[in-house]
Amino acid sequence: MSTSPAAAGEPFAIAEQAAEALVTRLGARPEVALVLGSGWRPAADALGEADAECPVAELPGFVAPTVPGHQGAVRSVRVDGRQVLVLLGRSHFYESRSPAQVVHAVRTAVIAGAGVVVLTNAAGAVNPVLRPGEVVLVRDHLNLTGASPLSGGEPPPPYRSPFVDLTDLYASALRRTARTVDPSLAEGVYAALPGPHYETPAEIAMLRAAGADLVGMSTALEAIAARHLGALVLGLSLVTNLAAGVSPGPLDHAEVLAAGAAAVPRLGRLLAALLPLLSPG
Repeated sequence: MSTSPAAAGEPFAIAEQAAEALVTRLGARPEVALVLGSGWRPAADALGEADAECPVAELPGFVAPTVPGHQGAVRSVRVDGRQVLVLLGRSHFYESRSPAQVVHAVRTAVIAGAGVVVLTNAAGAVNPVLRPGEVVLVRDHLNLTGASPLSGGEPPPPYRSPFVDLTDLYASALRRTARTVDPSLAEGVYAALPGPHYETPAEIAMLRAAGADLVGMSTALEAIAARHLGALVLGLSLVTNLAAGVSPGPLDHAEVLAAGAAAVPRLGRLLAALLPLLSPG
């Protein structure tokens, strides 16, 4: 069954309404949007005092996250002269969300003015060279969620065709900028799976053979949606555990949050130094 133009345009119309409400509530248009994944939330406080904060439930189209470690709020912070919209958590595909709901926050941020989107996440290390506590630049991804935020018909004007080029999805220019802040940052390919269960050792072996260095349950759909709207995307993965078959023991979400807590000082310093340098131009 084909999707009607009205249905295809609905996610964008809702994002437009949310962007208008967001700017009104926070009092500023963002230049950079920062999505904080599992383990990253405490690092937000290192960015400075918020100019304003708003529960996402008060904005059109938003649904509060249900996963521990994800706060349902957005805040506006001025970081060394750059207006940053900080999303304190995200929605995941496995929370019974549609692709449009998963990317709604990112779409809203870009329509509100953000020309750069920084997507952070917690990830398991498929590549055994990567160790827990390490921050890795996402160079590319494998979208194994079985979904796309651009399915369902042609977006309405003035939005671009859904056949968007993803050759430089995780912008090489932004990765170079990140390495000027921290030259030790490694790069890797992130495999996005739907979750919420962790992968089997056989699945991790398959991902490694396919070229993945990291595995997680987010980021890919948001990156596609942001790039479709013309934003530049930077991905940052915090390695919180070794993946199944690489790890000597069982996996636990509490381990993810603990690794994030231990890395907070470094994450905060990295974001505070990096965000003012990011530009879409």
